Order: sequence, then C-alpha cells, then structure tokens
Amino acid sequence: MMNTNSPIPASPAETKGWPSATQGWLTVAAFCVAAILSYTDRQILSLLVDPIRGDLQISDTQIGLLQGMAFAIVYSFAGIPFGRMADRTARRTVILAGIVVWSLGTLLCGMAGSFGELFAGRLIVGIGEAALAPAATSMIGDLFPQERRGVALGVFMMGMVVGGGVAIGIGGGILTLATAGAFEGLPFIGDLAPWRTALVLLALAGVPLLIGLAFIPEPARRGLAEGGSGGLPLRRTFEMLADLRWRILPLVLGCAMMAVGDFAMLSWAPALLSRNFAMAPGEIGALLGTLIVIAGVISTVGGGYVSDRLTRRSGAIGRVHLAVAACVLALPCSFIWFATGPYQVLALVSLWTMISTVAGVTGIVALQESVPNELRGLSVSFIGFGNILVGLGIGVTMIGFVVDNVFVDPLSLGKALTLCVTPAAIIAIFSFALAGRAIRKASHS
Repeated sequence: MMNTNSPIPASPAETKGWPSATQGWLTVAAFCVAAILSYTDRQILSLLVDPIRGDLQISDTQIGLLQGMAFAIVYSFAGIPFGRMADRTARRTVILAGIVVWSLGTLLCGMAGSFGELFAGRLIVGIGEAALAPAATSMIGDLFPQERRGVALGVFMMGMVVGGGVAIGIGGGILTLATAGAFEGLPFIGDLAPWRTALVLLALAGVPLLIGLAFIPEPARRGLAEGGSGGLPLRRTFEMLADLRWRILPLVLGCAMMAVGDFAMLSWAPALLSRNFAMAPGEIGALLGTLIVIAGVISTVGGGYVSDRLTRRSGAIGRVHLAVAACVLALPCSFIWFATGPYQVLALVSLWTMISTVAGVTGIVALQESVPNELRGLSVSFIGFGNILVGLGIGVTMIGFVVDNVFVDPLSLGKALTLCVTPAAIIAIFSFALAGRAIRKASHS
C-alpha cells in the first residue's frame, strides 16, 4: 500500500521521456481556447443582466440564481463523476462531450422565453462545463515536468480568467451591434433580441472548437501510485483521499473562498457600473473586458512562473506561501463599497482579479502535486465543486439577495460586494496557511 506522505513513485511511463514541447504547448493552447469559450458562455449573463431582467420581468434575486445557483448546482456535482472519468478513461473524449453539452445549453438559453426555461438552459451549460477542468488539468500534468507545470497550468487558467473579460467585451460588442441593427436580415438571428443574439452566436462557436480538439493526442499517464495504467478501485480511492484530507480540504476551501470574490465581482460589476454610474454596456464591455483580459494574462502566467521558481527553491510549500501572500494583497480590493467613481470600481475589480487568480493558480498546482495521477482529475473536480457551488452558487446569489432584502436598494451593489467578499478573503488566508502546515508536516515525515 502506498505511503501518501512520501513522494509519488514514478510509473513506467516516466522512463520514456516527456512529450515534446511543441505537443505540450499546442495542447495547452487548445485547452486555453476551450477555457475562454467555456467561461465566456458562463459569464456572459453578467453583461446581459438588465436586458434579460426587462425582457423576462425577473428580479435581482432571480438574476443571481441564473448567474449562480442554476449553474453551480449541476456543475459542482457533475464535476465529481467527470473527474472520476478523467482518471479512468480517455480525457480528450470527456472534454469533447462536455463541449457538445455546454454549447447546446447556451443555445437553449438564447431561445428561453421564461425564467424557468433560462434556468433549465443554465443547468445544461453547467453539466457540460464541469468536464473541462478535471480532464484538461490531468492531461497537462502528463505533458510537463514539475518544474514547468505551474506555467503550463497558469496558461490554461489564463483562458478561464480571460474568458470572464472576453464575455464582457464580446457581450458589449454584440449588444451594441445588434441594437444598431447589424444582424437584421440574417437567418435565425436577425429577428432576435440583442441578448439572445449574443447567446446563440456563442453556442455556435462551440462547433469549430469541437473539430479542433478532436485532433489533440492523449498523453501517457505519469506519477501513477500503484503502477497501473490509471484508475483505482473506488475503495482504494476513498482510502487515499482520507489519507490526504488535510492537504486537500484546506486547498479546496481556500480556492472556494477566493472564488466568492472572483465570481461576485465579475457577475455584478457591470450592473454596478450601469446602475450607479450610468455607463453604457458597450463602454463597460470595452473597459472592464480589456482590464480583465490584461489582469488574467499577467496573473496566470506570472503567478505560474513565480510559483515554479519558489518550488525550485523551497519545494511544494513555496506554492502555498505564494497563495497566502496573494490573498493578503487581494483583501483591500474587496472594499468596493467605498468607490466613488466608475474608474475606482474598474481598478478594484481588475486588481482583485489579477491578485486572486495567483492564489487560484498556485492552489490548483499545489493540489495536483499533492496527489497521485489516479486522483488528479477527481481532486481538481473538488476544487471545481467548491469554487462553483460556494463561489458562483452561493456567492453570486448572495449578492442579489443582500441587495433585495438587506439594503432594499438596487444601487447598493457596492455595499453588498464588500459585505460578502471581505470575510471570504479572510477565510482564504487561514485556509491556505493550514494547507501549508499540512504540506510541511508531510515533507518532514
């Protein structure tokens, strides 16, 4: 039986050398594009809040449910079986199936005629998108050695963060074009409301992505705990998870708490800028979308690079130290309550995104390196479970609830964001610190 406190033994595949850098980076680039589209489909509603609210006559609480809980419920629970599948079957197939499902869900959202139909479409989007992260991160772990893995996973995660900015930018652009009549006369989308046009076009973007990813090769699995080709019996899986719980749980909780701020900021900042400062959707999309993209590129690639350097110097504990530092630096950015102008809001949201993402990247890499190959997909699905159920499901929905029921004022979004995001960041600091303690203890045993 494997001693989970000792280094993970090499599998026979380790002796055959790593895949070429070209194969590795082409695969990461393809996954980055998939992540951008995935997050664009997920976050596009943030810029469509007021058009949907007016068209379907729904409240901020219902908008919060659509952005949060409708997606989060199924994403969180679907991620675990998808993670298990990624550990036991062809990971490329898992990803392709997910793209088909989330594209169909986005198309249904664009055709929805009521809150219930839109809620159902978001459920389907959540199921499909749950497949990507567990399978992609598992494959990336088999394409790069430990000293280069942080940058590779950072580039993949860049797609997730950039996707939030792309969603705002594309959404604003499509709304502007559609409102100006740019799509009139086109089949199928010509007569749709602008917000519906944005969703339908995003759904159709899944087709070329599906074709491109079909040609990505599946790498050999590395770092297997028990010498097989992957896939532990269910009982052995639970035994190993129990042994590793004090490394896994704090990392999952830390990532989930920072995700509360990530999703709350991205989901409600456009509405805050529109309601409180009368910014137009096109202007919000151009400014906030560009800032989020820049922040995402800097934080994911830069954070991955710094965490790799720290790992070479001090081992796995270096990644967790970086996550703690990032959470501390992000904390002041949660004070969006006190912003008195739109550019202060834009600065706080983009800085939060940049710093918080460093914690997310390092948390995922640290978790990947704390478990054997057979648990990589499943362990990342746990982070997905926490991030989406807590961050997107509870965090985003809570903002709408606080606005409607605590402040009872649609202009109180800044207050609600600070009230919910600040405590989450504090919890994240202590969670990552606890994970560091467990990793340090394991390295000395």
